[in-house]
Amino acid sequence: MAWDDTASKIWIDGNMVNWNEANIHVLSHVVHYGTSVFEGIRAYKNENGVAVFRLKEHVQRLFDSAKVYKIEIPYTNEEIENAILDVVRENELDGCYIRPIVFRGYGELGVNPLNCPVNVVIAAWEWGSYLGEEGMANGVDIGVSSWRKPAPDTFPTLAKCGANYMNSQLAKIEAIENGFDEAIMLDYEGHVSEGSGENIFLVEGEKLYTPSMASSNLKGITRDSIMTLANDLGYEVVEETISRERLYFADEVFFTGTAAEVTPIRSIDRKTIGIGKRGPIAEKLQKTFFDIVEAKIDDKYGWLTYI
Repeated sequence: MAWDDTASKIWIDGNMVNWNEANIHVLSHVVHYGTSVFEGIRAYKNENGVAVFRLKEHVQRLFDSAKVYKIEIPYTNEEIENAILDVVRENELDGCYIRPIVFRGYGELGVNPLNCPVNVVIAAWEWGSYLGEEGMANGVDIGVSSWRKPAPDTFPTLAKCGANYMNSQLAKIEAIENGFDEAIMLDYEGHVSEGSGENIFLVEGEKLYTPSMASSNLKGITRDSIMTLANDLGYEVVEETISRERLYFADEVFFTGTAAEVTPIRSIDRKTIGIGKRGPIAEKLQKTFFDIVEAKIDDKYGWLTYI
């Protein structure tokens, strides 16, 4: 889907609107204060049709994020789920990325958001591998950012809020300017947190390690999926505080996320990680993940919702 595709539709407050007519007022609260919560969801085409990955969990997280900011979404979970399916169906998309976003709209322009209306938008478009197909196979080059994740009493990092991603943008820009594909961010105490938009896993021997929820990271749905798959494949998964230097000593490091899916990391701060390309455990998890979404093996977890 092109960004100016007038034949495509975006769902806005219950109505399908042409892509190039999906506008908001420049004085909307969200424009000035980042007052939005959102989700990133993928749909995959397989031999059984087009399926949205973990739809219910993504929509529940959207509502949980809104709850933190006292944003009352004027629809039920089921209505949002059905609207997401409608957008994919209306646009006749196969594999795609879906973006539901809830935000404070045009009302008053002050820090207090409570008198501003709540708007809901759902868009979908074709989007390949976030960090590139080559990166999915051979790994990507990462730098540890100088920008830290916020402390727990500053921003609620469990809420997927638009304003939080200004912090991520700083890390992403720095990474690109330094010649890296992506950034790893540390938390307020200097421990490993996550990427600018991905969760992170380390492999040490036959164990997987990932930062605990005390490290200012998002409770990723793909993260949870990979933990489930790893356990079923016989690997122990440990959530704990992870020091920066453990990144360099790990046998494997990889990102997970809706956009990134399962992306191996071949170097960090120009230090080679493991064998310098996708390791065997990341490859096995990657293959199992894609086998499920592509319906090559049974979806025993009930993760796929077909259009």
